[in-house]
Amino acid sequence: RDDVSDWSSDVCSSDLLNKAINNTGSVDQNLSNKQGLNKLWLCTGILLAATAVMLGAFGAHGLKAILAPSALTTFEIGVRYQMYHGLAIVALPALSAYGSPKWLNAVAALFVVGCALFSGSLYLLAVTGNGLFGPITPLGGLCFIIGWIALAVAVFKGKTND
Repeated sequence: RDDVSDWSSDVCSSDLLNKAINNTGSVDQNLSNKQGLNKLWLCTGILLAATAVMLGAFGAHGLKAILAPSALTTFEIGVRYQMYHGLAIVALPALSAYGSPKWLNAVAALFVVGCALFSGSLYLLAVTGNGLFGPITPLGGLCFIIGWIALAVAVFKGKTND
């Protein structure tokens, strides 16, 4: 039996994820149903954070000798924003007791699209030097901004715990 492959195939399974989240005691117990964040978004946030670590290491060790300092800075900005928003998605279940699930799921989607457009375009711009990727970056930034505004709406329209 391969424990590593068993673990990796179960990382995003509902039982394992519910145990990990619910053991904290601070997250809505109904996360597994439609009252909380879709677990696909949660797993995506985890993977965005993990790949940000990998890309950051790649940039610091693999690209440092290859890219110009300005290109390396551009690459690092993409990594930073990917990490911020990956962690923000991972933190969304903590708001499930306060936020509207519909809006929380929209926030996660906006952050994922923002990462793809903003960080993805910065990675391509840094590595290729092709300025055609530059105009894509603000679209990703707009997704991030709308996502943060949607998070405020989620909490405002969400459940009350008075």
